[in-house]
Amino acid sequence: MGDKQSEVVGVVGNVLHNGLGESVSLESYLAFPQNPWSYVGLAVRTHGDPGAVYGAVRSLVEQIDPELPVHDMRPMEQVVAETMASRRLTLWLVGAFAALAFVLASVGIYGVMSYAVTERVHEIGVRMALGAQRRDVLRLVVGHGMRHAAIGLLLGSVAAFLAARAMTTLLFGIRPGDPLTYIGIALVLALAALLACYIPARRATSVDPMVALRYE
Repeated sequence: MGDKQSEVVGVVGNVLHNGLGESVSLESYLAFPQNPWSYVGLAVRTHGDPGAVYGAVRSLVEQIDPELPVHDMRPMEQVVAETMASRRLTLWLVGAFAALAFVLASVGIYGVMSYAVTERVHEIGVRMALGAQRRDVLRLVVGHGMRHAAIGLLLGSVAAFLAARAMTTLLFGIRPGDPLTYIGIALVLALAALLACYIPARRATSVDPMVALRYE
């Protein structure tokens, strides 16, 4: 390193020292006598309550150097939570708006399909008068709505993929193109669209053909 020769004695995995959102870079660990710092962090692995070992850790440090101060002892869960505090509000707002958009989309699909059924009452009556079964009407209405939902899911997936690129700094452990995430969300939205289409479709199957033929 620099003008000094160093011997590599081992290789470790990537460590994010300053936060989960930082990029991984090349680093090296040196023995403390070779590169002493005024501030040293000590990570201790334990089982059970981390607070139960605070006293033991402090005693061990005092045995090594009684004048060495020990402070800021925290469990790793708290450290991780503090590093995420700055972006937690942003993620909460994004999640809240996503939930609101999901509800509005479901209500919108239901409203559009209800209106479509109302506009096609006469057509449905003609179909049933000519021998169409209730399952045929159900398939007609649900299929019409799900075709539009499929187009919306396709366009939404493209938009979500592009938006995820801009949100990379807010995500940890999730790749922008993670297929399981897209598949899971698509299934939830498809089920919501199916339910929103099914309710008006059930109402369409209860149409009396004689009444529907007189419907204006």
